[in-house]
Amino acid sequence: MSANPAASPVPVRRALLSVSDKTGLADLARALDGMGVELVSTGGTAAALRAEGLAVRDVADLTGFPEMMDGRVKTLHPAVHGGLLALRDDPAHLSAAQAHGIGLIDLLVVNLYPFEATVARDADPAEAIENIDIGGPAMLRAAAKNHAHVAVVTDPEDYALLLDEMAAHDGGTRLEFRRMLAQIVYERTAAYDAAVSGWMARNLGAGPHRRRVFAGTLVQTLRYGENPHQHAAFHVGGPPRTGVATARQWQGKELSWNNINDTDAAFELVAELGPTVPACVIVKHANPCGVATGATLAEAYGRAFDCDRTSAFGGIVAFNRPLDGAAAARIVDIFTEVVIAPGADDDARAILADRRNLRLLTTEGLPDPAEPSLSVRQVAGGYLVQNRDAGMIGAGDLTVVTRRAPTPEELSDLLFAWKVAKHVKSNAIVYARGGATIGIGAGQMSRVDSTRIAARKAADMAGVLGLDESPAAGSVVASDAFFPFADGLIAAAEAGARAVIQPGGSLRAPDVIAAPDEAGIAMVFTGMRHFRH
Repeated sequence: MSANPAASPVPVRRALLSVSDKTGLADLARALDGMGVELVSTGGTAAALRAEGLAVRDVADLTGFPEMMDGRVKTLHPAVHGGLLALRDDPAHLSAAQAHGIGLIDLLVVNLYPFEATVARDADPAEAIENIDIGGPAMLRAAAKNHAHVAVVTDPEDYALLLDEMAAHDGGTRLEFRRMLAQIVYERTAAYDAAVSGWMARNLGAGPHRRRVFAGTLVQTLRYGENPHQHAAFHVGGPPRTGVATARQWQGKELSWNNINDTDAAFELVAELGPTVPACVIVKHANPCGVATGATLAEAYGRAFDCDRTSAFGGIVAFNRPLDGAAAARIVDIFTEVVIAPGADDDARAILADRRNLRLLTTEGLPDPAEPSLSVRQVAGGYLVQNRDAGMIGAGDLTVVTRRAPTPEELSDLLFAWKVAKHVKSNAIVYARGGATIGIGAGQMSRVDSTRIAARKAADMAGVLGLDESPAAGSVVASDAFFPFADGLIAAAEAGARAVIQPGGSLRAPDVIAAPDEAGIAMVFTGMRHFRH
């Protein structure tokens, strides 16, 4: 940047336009032409403008070289970059430009080859590589660096802002406006490079990341973050994944930070259960408070609700199938923040429409629980990056360690409870029976406390449901990590559990196995844990 950038608006006399996204191009160019701006362009952009009856000068006229190598080389030339980078208040720069016949460029309008869209549709590597833009980012960065004198626009949504700025300042642009545009450009080029490096790491066998880059596009400025005093926004980025980021919102006010976080947690868990049998998940504060399958979505919702009716109030509800009217009628019996499902029929939408504070989201599908993706968490001065927990086990992966093996019914419930425990904050304990949770203990500092809390919640629901005994009687228990002592297993047995699934690995394994044996409980080890902090 020059030492003394112009304080008054800089007039725009020549503009270079080269865009992949032609949205709004004709209107922008026509308006610039009407202001007396000379239009310079490349390839397809020039052809599109001429088709609109506009006079356009080819960039080859500036450079003295034709576009070549299938368009790979066209703007990488001193006549272009000199016109963008020359400091207008530096006599030596202006003298060099005049000596070499370099005309100044006051406005650059460039958007990049559609690399992100290309890789999102699983294009082959050759096509993806051809969509890595070289000249575009180079021009954008040059113009943004010289924003003291040059205006640069990369997003079609900013065309109207540019024209308003020029109309208000006799065809010129102010420094503060150009500085804003430059900052937007550097965000865009950084995000573009992040997409390219991420794709190469995933698809071309790159080694460990020397530098990890993340980028996202702003889709919503949130009212606040986890608490009202925190500023927050929702950005979408990285490999596409079906879920809250891709959902259509049919009704209700904007989602909050907590809504988005909890909805993501609910939908990821319901996807874990698959689409085969109707399933419902109810989440509160990022933890499931009820999960169940059923013959219908309405039955699945009712069984999930009966796990913890108190916590379900004001919760997030997720389904693994398109929402129908019968299930929607059950949901509106209490206050619910968000409902998310692969779809919703007309009856369901009509029923929920009467609840103006309820948000309905549809996704047209479920995320793949086995699909690899990243989990990122910021710590002071850095980031913790890991693969998302896509670990899964089946019946063939289990090791029976007690004298009694689980019955087929118990085995089915053990695998169900294990999937749920994976999505509960550690220390996590899940009691389940008949394809439904009946008690969940989450986030305690000791595993035995989580075991007792889950059992107490089940016992409390016995009174609410009018049962003679706790639903935990005859249940199974899943633990996200091993029981370090026998006390948690003894507590589960006292609550009425009949089978346990856990990773195994305690140093006190003989005692840990002896406790369920003495109680006649079956226990299996998975060899895999699911900490979720």
